[in-house]
Amino acid sequence: MTASPTSARRRRLSALVRSSGFLAVCIMVTNVATYGFQIIAARILGPGQYGGVASMMSLLLVVGVVQLGMQATASRRVTETPGQERAIEQTVLRATYRAAIVVGVVMLAASPLVWRMLRLDSIYPALLVAVCAVPLTIMGGQAGVLQGERRWLDLAMVYLALGIPRVVVATAAMWVRPTEGAAMAGVALAQFAPAVVGWWVLRRRTVAAASADARPGPVKPVILEMLHGSIALLGFFALSNVDILIARNVLSDHVSGLYAGGLILTKAVLFLPQFVVIIAFPSMSAEASRRSALVKSLALVGGLGACAIAGSWLLSWLAMIFIGGPDYAEIEGLLWVFAILGMVLSVLQLLVYSVLARRSRLSAYLLWIAVAAVVAVGATQTTVEGLVWSVLSIDAVLVAVLLTVTFWRLHQTSNRD
Repeated sequence: MTASPTSARRRRLSALVRSSGFLAVCIMVTNVATYGFQIIAARILGPGQYGGVASMMSLLLVVGVVQLGMQATASRRVTETPGQERAIEQTVLRATYRAAIVVGVVMLAASPLVWRMLRLDSIYPALLVAVCAVPLTIMGGQAGVLQGERRWLDLAMVYLALGIPRVVVATAAMWVRPTEGAAMAGVALAQFAPAVVGWWVLRRRTVAAASADARPGPVKPVILEMLHGSIALLGFFALSNVDILIARNVLSDHVSGLYAGGLILTKAVLFLPQFVVIIAFPSMSAEASRRSALVKSLALVGGLGACAIAGSWLLSWLAMIFIGGPDYAEIEGLLWVFAILGMVLSVLQLLVYSVLARRSRLSAYLLWIAVAAVVAVGATQTTVEGLVWSVLSIDAVLVAVLLTVTFWRLHQTSNRD
């Protein structure tokens, strides 16, 4: 019998939504929603209040390295040990819950320091950062299992739940009360959505694993691998976010708010090709496809970055609408520089994940050296232009070094084979 046209369309639609291409679209939607929140916050709050929100969001990205370290660990372990997904899933989730509790407690204890360091209006927003850290970490282990198993549809749902509720809930909170505390309250509430979705899509596998007597492995090796990966990722996120902390402390509230507005474009360009990293990571973890996956990913990331730079140069007036409007007009001439910084950081992110896939630790040392250089040089700057050019120069040198070392080591590995 010949399948009906309706059945054929349904099969094609089902294949489409379960493909990596659909995941890429969902991640881009999530990134648009995430940075839509930043744009809306910049407009509603203005440079003075938005500077505090931007610094807390940057801190949350740094805290999220545990989530990303757990995700990378789970994905790599699932990819390397086919047929043992159920046992690995149980082990990873046990480690994830323990890590989430520890991260939450640490951030809670650090909240007075966060309050003072970021010069927030009260300690309340700093406490909300600690609340955000718990479901954020839980999401990491869940997403890593789905990524390693290439369950793109389920992973897409998790990422959509990360972005869309944030922009909706946080925007509503800021409309009710335009303060940094209200903004973070909305972010904290929305942060539970992806963890709930992750639990939902994994619940049947967890039950099946228990019924099949799948024995989870020891948690300690997972935690140790996660810590090694988190150190490298912490270096990357410290490098990509330390400049707003420097701006907050060496520039005036208004000028630091302008710099934070420029970073909206930087972060948009940085996370525009995030889907490339997520889809390519399992292939970069497999030795046979490691080199080709990295080359193709670099070409795609570079191409997207070049388009973003050209757009910010030719259509700076349009970019200003998304950044925050006339209040940020002083940085319009620098938008292309912020776009270049975003592209450099996106390439650096891909290289860091390539290193994690090979379980190498070299990048961690280089990243932290670059962080120290940014702090030392950035602390001497007094303008937006001086700070962004200083950060860009240091990051570009680091990318050149990591590219050279990475391809040299891949070449050495291929020669041994």
